[in-house]
Amino acid sequence: MAALQGYGLISVNSPLHFPRTHQFKRLHSLPLYCLNGRNARWVSPIAAVVPNFHLPMRSLEDKNRTNTEDIRSLRVITAIKTPYLPDGRFDLEAYDNLVNTQIEKGAEGVIVGGTTGEGQLMSWDEHIMLIGHTVNCFGARIKVIGNTGSNSTREAIHATEQGFAVGMHAALHINPYYGKTSIEGMTAHFQTVLHMGPTIIYNVPGRTSQDIPPHVIFKLSRNANFAGVKECVGNNRVEEYTENGIVVWSGNDDQCHDSRWDHGGTGVISVTSNLVPGLMRKLMFEGRNSALNAQLLPLIDWVFQEPNPIGVNTALAQLGVARPVFRLPYVPLPMSKRVEFVKLVKEIGREHFVGERDVQVLDDDDFILIGRY
Repeated sequence: MAALQGYGLISVNSPLHFPRTHQFKRLHSLPLYCLNGRNARWVSPIAAVVPNFHLPMRSLEDKNRTNTEDIRSLRVITAIKTPYLPDGRFDLEAYDNLVNTQIEKGAEGVIVGGTTGEGQLMSWDEHIMLIGHTVNCFGARIKVIGNTGSNSTREAIHATEQGFAVGMHAALHINPYYGKTSIEGMTAHFQTVLHMGPTIIYNVPGRTSQDIPPHVIFKLSRNANFAGVKECVGNNRVEEYTENGIVVWSGNDDQCHDSRWDHGGTGVISVTSNLVPGLMRKLMFEGRNSALNAQLLPLIDWVFQEPNPIGVNTALAQLGVARPVFRLPYVPLPMSKRVEFVKLVKEIGREHFVGERDVQVLDDDDFILIGRY
């Protein structure tokens, strides 16, 4: 401990003890003060840095533990919608019904608080609560994958620790967006969370404005907790990975059939499965089915005509399984598009969609838009 006191890292009387395996490095830093009892004195601008000083906050208990291979085997994962009450709080009753329907129709996993679930509009308290609620209610019947990624490495670490602490089976992590970093920084960002548990890396340049290049994925795949990639670049990239033994879920519903049956993809992380989970399962499990794929493409195009989750939110309200409540900045699709959806439901068959009520067009006045919640 005496060797550390001159470096301005800790108090002389600090009770901290470090494992012998830590290697200390001397790096130039700003001037620091070393506390010696009640006296503070200036020390040279050198700091002792302890790599990975923060030990992982994790439990080794077996309940709900999932190994990475269990995650790699999943074919249909639904990016589940988060429904709201009229005041903007979570509608847990509607949410539970949605998850129960996914289970009954054969989905094997749910992404909680992803883009579709509007994690970007949640506080972290809400986010972790919803992950914990999903685990508590459904964790024995479906894999719960928490979207605990962030463009802030600090937030990603904290949220992922909390997510695994409340029992999620795996984490979904995106590369830093808006405040983009270098490729080296991106790699370091992912490496800070991979050790915590099974992890899916999410590549969606359309939202992050930065592609995760294959050489980064290949490097990350050496970690035992690396489950695979949710890939939105296209099926050529999917095949590049699958030829090298990496598990890939298509992040594009319109490409997932071909990804699965022509390019070696494992399955899909789907938005459209919120609406037709049974048909999406059939598309992933029952072999090539070009006719079914062609039947679903108009619906998929409708869902994604505006940025996700606008389409799926509008559709679930029209199906009567979620209140027509939107957290801004999302607003429903216009009347003409809602009329189109009613026609699509009738063409595909109401029995294939979630819920039991007749599909409705809904008037503009039926929707509630919430800015504060």
